Amino acid sequence: MHDTDNSGFEESKKTATMTFRIDENVIKILRSESKRNQITLNSLVNQLLKRYVEWDMYQPKVGLIPIAKPIVVELFNKMSKEDISDMAKRIGKDVVHDIALFMKNRMDLDSFLSWFERRMTSSLTETNHTIQDGYHIYVLKHELGENWSLYHKIVIELIFNEIFNKTVNVTVSSTTIRFRFKD
Repeated sequence: MHDTDNSGFEESKKTATMTFRIDENVIKILRSESKRNQITLNSLVNQLLKRYVEWDMYQPKVGLIPIAKPIVVELFNKMSKEDISDMAKRIGKDVVHDIALFMKNRMDLDSFLSWFERRMTSSLTETNHTIQDGYHIYVLKHELGENWSLYHKIVIELIFNEIFNKTVNVTVSSTTIRFRFKD
């Protein structure tokens, strides 16, 4: 194994060179995917391994199950706003807290936001994070409907207010969730 210090990058990370035996068909698919995404095969493999160690290996351990987007939309659309609010307050906050804590080994604002961004990315939600005048602004774009947005609005407010003792401003639509808080 050879360690390389990537000094000069904003976040300097050590890398290691390793050799693996990989099925030829898998390599062919990975090469094709890396070309399609216009990234190196090495970058693609790093992304896949990072996703595995940050998210995929935890999914079965914390009870997360993959479910098709149309099913999520249908389930959330069938619920009333009151049912959504009740679910978010009764179990949503605690479930999100426990999963984030398990996956990150701590529950502070930075670890939660890191976990939340990864979760949204895993849910095929586009995320944008900016900092303006000392405020963190997150905008999440999705196609899961107004009730899905409402559920996350309530959970985010509860976590920020009750766990982090921070004020957060959350606005939602049927396709976006925007939250803003002071650093």
